[in-house]
Amino acid sequence: MAVSRRTFITSVMSGSAIAAVSGTELISAMTSAANAASPVGDVVGKITVGYQGWFACPGDGAPINTWWHWSQNGSQPPSPGNTTIVAWPDLREFTRTYPTAYANLGNGQPAALFSSYDQQTVDTHFRWMRENNCDTAALQRFNPNGGEGATRDAMAVKVRSAAEANGRKFYVMYDVSGWTNFQPEIKADWTNKMSAMTASSAYAKQNGKPVVGIWGFGFNEAKHPSDAAACLDVVNWFKSQGCYVMGGVPTYWRAGINDCRPGFIDVFNAYNMLSPWMVGRISTAADSDRFYNDLNVPDQAYCNARGIDYQPCVMPGEVTARHRAHGDFMWRQFYNMVRVGAQGIYISMFDEFNEGNQIAKTAENQSMIPVNSGFLGLDEDGTVCSSDYYLRLTGDGGRMLKGQIALTPVRPTPPVVGGGGGDTNLARGKATAESGHNQNFGSPNIVDGDPNSYWEGPNNAFPQWVQVDLGSAASIGRVVLKLPPQSAWQA
Repeated sequence: MAVSRRTFITSVMSGSAIAAVSGTELISAMTSAANAASPVGDVVGKITVGYQGWFACPGDGAPINTWWHWSQNGSQPPSPGNTTIVAWPDLREFTRTYPTAYANLGNGQPAALFSSYDQQTVDTHFRWMRENNCDTAALQRFNPNGGEGATRDAMAVKVRSAAEANGRKFYVMYDVSGWTNFQPEIKADWTNKMSAMTASSAYAKQNGKPVVGIWGFGFNEAKHPSDAAACLDVVNWFKSQGCYVMGGVPTYWRAGINDCRPGFIDVFNAYNMLSPWMVGRISTAADSDRFYNDLNVPDQAYCNARGIDYQPCVMPGEVTARHRAHGDFMWRQFYNMVRVGAQGIYISMFDEFNEGNQIAKTAENQSMIPVNSGFLGLDEDGTVCSSDYYLRLTGDGGRMLKGQIALTPVRPTPPVVGGGGGDTNLARGKATAESGHNQNFGSPNIVDGDPNSYWEGPNNAFPQWVQVDLGSAASIGRVVLKLPPQSAWQA
């Protein structure tokens, strides 16, 4: 079973990032125009999203026939004690779902999940990409020679079909995590299987060459290959096959420290495009600013001086860890990566519900999440966000990258469509009054943000009333009155 990138080293050392580039070299690189960046293509000047496509469920027809990437024990349905995910997807647009062992959602509906093996799932995901300005999908391909191989082969076909139908581009990104015999096997897989995908009109090309990604060379972690010569051989082999090779590399790739093994700089220099990994490295807008100064600026200068295209990561942040700040965290990264002059942006990731960094439609609030699951909705900080908010935010980030909107540090995307600066629950936590209540179901329950608590009037008699004091005059966009979920209110 492929491992989540959550397990990778996340240590960072402030101030050590520029160690591999001298001051003279940095100044020279920043002023040199000796090697111009590649022209706009399918990855340069575009938004690329990492696409896992690795969720399966028993009964979906997938050869793997297990709760693939949903459960720790794949023979048993997902539950609070048997799960690998940290966020809950919005399932409203999927025509086929699979029941789990979670409690019902807060709205009383059964808790079910999707399978990536269903073509309708992939079609829906790529439609969302089309609707939200996501240009290219990097299909993750782990070692296909084990029990996952047949399912991964089928997923490549499904992704090709969805990309063609939705006018999106895609390419194969090999993830070498745990792939010990990668040197001959990755070449054989490309020659015998994946190179056929380049015949598709949807297969991504850059500089007239098919794009291939390799993620994981040089990471200072036991699950990644440590033979620099073997890694360099693979990169150069793909280039000899006429490919444009993108490398997913450690955060500290230039310096060979922290998450990066020393001795891999020749491997990194051989890539056509570099995309340093950032998940687990930053969690606030201030972190993004620090990394911009310490890493992104010298990274970009180094790449410019050597004719390497630079494609840094942008991520929404993990929901349950409360990183997202209703989009401000992600937008600051977009702003920093556009102003640094990046040739493209890589979104980490589209459907990564295991790490919680997905931009795919996600549960908005507790009514869309299994009761007592521990998951949080996109409204976890009190700001109401539509389930497609991070898709829309990505769309606007792409427009800024392409110069279609001006460079701005101010997020232009409202958390809810038509919400201007974003819908806010003005009543939450404010003072209340009431005509009376039954037992302990008092009026403060209506402003506590918990869908499972509620106010109940006394004596089963009408009229009854409840009132909220907003504290000051406010402009009201709408009034929403919600009933508690059936699980809290019973019948």
